[in-house]
Formats: sequence, structure tokens, C-alpha cells
Amino acid sequence: MSVSPSHAADHAHKDHTSVRPWRAIQRRPCRKIRVGNVEVGGDAPITVQSMTNTLTADAQATIDQVRQLEEAGADIVRVSCPDEESTAAFRDIVKASKVPLVADIHFHYRRGIEAAEAGAACLRINPGNIGSPDRVREVIQAARDNGCSMRIGVNAGSLERDLLEKYGEPCPQAMLDSALRHARILQDHDFHEFKISVKASDVFMTVAAYNLLADAIDCPLHLGITEAGALRTGTVKSSIGMGALLWAGIGDTIRVSLAADPVEEIKVGFDLLKSLGLRHRGVNIVACPSCARQGFNVIKTVEALEERLAHIATPMSLSIIGCVVNGPGEALMTDLGFTGGGRGSGMVYVAGKQDHKIDNDSMVDHIVGLVEARAAQVEAEAAKVAVAAE
Repeated sequence: MSVSPSHAADHAHKDHTSVRPWRAIQRRPCRKIRVGNVEVGGDAPITVQSMTNTLTADAQATIDQVRQLEEAGADIVRVSCPDEESTAAFRDIVKASKVPLVADIHFHYRRGIEAAEAGAACLRINPGNIGSPDRVREVIQAARDNGCSMRIGVNAGSLERDLLEKYGEPCPQAMLDSALRHARILQDHDFHEFKISVKASDVFMTVAAYNLLADAIDCPLHLGITEAGALRTGTVKSSIGMGALLWAGIGDTIRVSLAADPVEEIKVGFDLLKSLGLRHRGVNIVACPSCARQGFNVIKTVEALEERLAHIATPMSLSIIGCVVNGPGEALMTDLGFTGGGRGSGMVYVAGKQDHKIDNDSMVDHIVGLVEARAAQVEAEAAKVAVAAE
């Protein structure tokens, strides 16, 4: 199997603190499936997803958004296909996409068949809500014929009526029953290329449902807190819920649902995985909140660095600390670092060691140059690994 340089760099990067036992996360064993050329589950890296919010029938607008998500690092992108015009446009969107696309299907079985034939890598579907057993069989056959996997997407806001009557309200057990009911339909047709999500906007319900599901079935799990909210509140809710599950080893692919630009979902998703040492992409900036001791304007410096280093996909850690109280200690743990000293200059650290001083006025340009040079070196080494693996 060939390995791209960027993925090789992702795998090669090791946070040296991750070997400590108290940081270890043992992922839940499960079978592996494929979403196009992306592996999900098993020993595959946890993938980060988002979803377009353009009108799918407007193929060019949707293609443009898919490209933005690709540039942000999305592994998989979901596209809603609510009508025939959408599935017709979906074929062109698939052709233009570099990442596998998931077709989001609800209620009408023909949309699932059309999306599979148009090149969908996966169908997001609930087998129980698309009609008769014959129609379900047709969709499953279309997925099998076209190499599609499936995601069973259970949502607390749209549970089946009989489950709501049985339990009285949405609850973790009702979500589990719904998920297993839909999974059984696929299994009865000898179709096993599927993953499952059990999402709610309530963090406690979501975490409880995923814990039940993780013990009940061996398929990959797609994590998310659905309808989490706007950028700040949605990030907090998603981090609490998905962070708890990922820390427990549960989750094989994630989507951070935000009422915001979908690109932000990818950024938050990678930041979440980076914070747990589960995936490394881009520059992880460790920065102090600043105080009266700071030798330079930490907040403005970090803002400038985040903007100017956004194009770097190579895994790397960078500490930006305002003074010498914690600066040297943080620099020991990062690839590159800068600690404010005084008199308009500070110390640059490379691989945890003092390397040279630089004036505050030229600090940002200098650090950007160091990061870009290190990224080029790491990518060159990763390219050699990729060639050797072919």
C-alpha cells in the first residue's frame, strides 16, 4: 500500500510525552471498513469529517466548498442529497473531489441508488426509514455493486415512534435499540461495510449511548454531538462529549457539528485529536495567556502566527511564552519555542535547547521561517518513507 508524504509525516510524528502510561489511550478494537480510499476503524488513524452546507444542486458552489475542506485537511466530506437534482449534480462533485464523499440520504430509496451509481464512497442512511424490505434490498445491492460503505445515523431527535412509546422519551437505550435494529437489517443481507453514529445534542445522552453501543457491536463508530451550537459553544460541547469518548478509546471517525463555516469543524476536529495525542496535523501552538511579566505582546503574536502558519500541515509543536518563568520548561517539550526575555528580545529554542536570540520586532517572520524550514525537512524525510513503502 502506498503512503502519501503527508500521512507518513502524520504517522511519523511522535509526541515524546505520549509514551508515559498516564497518557496512554487504548482504542476500542473493531473491524475496519473503507470509505473510498480511506480506512475507518481497526488500527487506522481517526478521521476528521465535515459536511457541505451549499445547495448540492449548485455543483460549482459545492465543489468550491469541498475544496476548502480538503485544504483544511478533511479526510471525508458529507454532501446532502435530498432530491433528484442533487444526485444528478453529485456525479460532477465526486469527479472534482480529492477526498471520498458521503451521500446523506433520508426517506427516498431512489436517492440512495442514484448516489451510489454517481460515485458516493459511502451512504449515510437509516435502512428502516427508506421503505419496504424490497427497497432496502435494492439500496444495499446498489451499495455493494458500487463499492459503497454505509453509515447508520441514529439521532435522538428522529427516533422511531415505537421506541419513543416504549421508553417515553429519547434516551441512550432507545438510541442503542434503534442502531442495532438498523444494523441487523444490513447484517441480514450479509452487508457488513458499515459504521454507526448515535448522536444527540445532549452531551450526557450522547456519551451514554456511545458507551452502550461500543459494548454491543464491533463496527467502527462515527462520533459527534449533533446540533452542538455556534462556534464557541459548539466547540465546548463537542470537546466535552467527544473528548470523553475518545479518551476512553471510543471513536474511529469524528464530525464536529457547528453552526459556523464548515472549515472550522475540521480545525476543531484536528485540535481535539491533537490535544489527546490521537492525531497530529499542523502546528500545535502552546502559548501562555500573558500577564504583566510578558516581554512581548503574546496575544497578538499568537494571532499572527496562527494566521501565517495555517498552511502548514506537517505535525509540529511550537511554544510561545511571554517570560522566563515557564518559558524554558515549555520549550523543552516542543519542537520550536520562543521565550520573552527583556530589552526587546527573547530566546529561540530548537528541539528543547537554547539556540539563539532574536529581536521581538522580527520574531514573527523569523519563527515562520523556522517552522517552514522544519516542515520542508520533515516532509522530505516522509516522502522517502512513502517511496520505500510502495
